[in-house]
This record gives sequence, C-alpha cells and structure tokens, in this order.
Amino acid sequence: MQIVILAAGMGTRLGRPLPKPLTVLENGETIIGRQVSSCRSVFGADTEVLVVVGFKMDQIMEAVPEVTFAYNEDFDCTNTSKSLLRALRRTGDRGVLWMNGDVVFDPSVLERIRPLVADGQSFVCVNTASVADEEVKYLLDDEGHISELSKSVVGGLGEAVGINFISAPEKAALIARLDDVDDNDYFERGMELTILRGEARFRPIDISDYFAVEVDFEDDLSRANEHL
Repeated sequence: MQIVILAAGMGTRLGRPLPKPLTVLENGETIIGRQVSSCRSVFGADTEVLVVVGFKMDQIMEAVPEVTFAYNEDFDCTNTSKSLLRALRRTGDRGVLWMNGDVVFDPSVLERIRPLVADGQSFVCVNTASVADEEVKYLLDDEGHISELSKSVVGGLGEAVGINFISAPEKAALIARLDDVDDNDYFERGMELTILRGEARFRPIDISDYFAVEVDFEDDLSRANEHL
C-alpha cells in the first residue's frame, strides 16, 4: 500500500506566504508533518509516503525529507486531478490511500479505514454531520456505493473530507479517467467518471464521530486547533 499527499497547490484562500501544508498548528506541528507521522504510526514506520509538490516545493521537501516526491510542474494552472494523476503513475500496481495536504484529522480515522485498505476496498471518507454547498457531496446507489461525487450534487448525504482509497484492480481505470478530465477539475471528477462507467465502486466511510477539516480559511484553522 502506498500513501499519497497532494501538496502542490498555491493555497491562496488561507492568505499565507507558505504552502498550506506547512501551516503550523498550535501544538507546533505542521499540517503535513502531522499527516506523515499519523500515517506511519498507524500503518507502520516503513510505510511509503509520496508527496506531490509544486508551489514553493523546496520548502515542503525540506520540511518532510523522509518521504519521496513527485513534481507537478503545472501546479499553477492545473487542479488536484492532475496532481493525483502524477502520483498514481508513480506508484506501480499497488492500492493507494491519498489525502489532500491541508486536512487536519484525528489519527483514529486511519484506524477505522485500515481494515478496508487491507481488504482492498475502494472508499471515500465522508462526514454526514455537515453538507455545505461549497463542499464535495455524494449520493448512493441502491447497493450503498457512491453514485455521484461533486460540489454540484443536489441533496447530498454528506461531505467528502479529502481522504480516499483506490484498490489495485481499479487503479488503472482511475488513472485513465484522471487523464481524461480537464486540467482544472478536482480529482473527484475522475472518480465520478469511473463510477459512471462501471469501472470502480467506492464505499462511503462515515468518520463523523472523529474530527477532520480541510483548512481553506482562518476559521477552518481555528477549528483544527480547537481539536488538537
């Protein structure tokens, strides 16, 4: 199993001079440093972590030198779909757990999803306690798998929190769809295309009883610090 952290974006909404993953939390950790340490504490110290970099990449590489890196040279004109595409092409035929580089979460989230990773079940971590208009939302089919996944979903059952897994058998299809989508699409568009074409099936994993927030604005950062 491979872990990927997407950290190539410019993160302008937070209004900081550094990449968002380098934002320092009140306990002294950076967001990305906390992610790496949490992943290795749950999945093992030798777990491979690949970070996709772009904006001010040298600063991220200096902050977490113990991981490997992929470079999205088009970070200023592409979205997360193309960063994830670069990562998946670098990770062979293994299943991949990936997360956005600005997510602050309770490490217990990883304990919950660990059995599904071991079983090779593709999934999307979701929060059913909130369904904000600006967030990625989802619907389910009759068998309980995700049928729609985007910000434009109407009547969403919850929000995606930015932590996902693609199984090894379904990975090639996701790579192909990420290649198909527009440069400015989020990676969820590639996932949705695999669903529509019957190429992958993602289960929603409810982590609402744990804390997880994507830090886009100062209010998000305040909420993250309150839960450390």
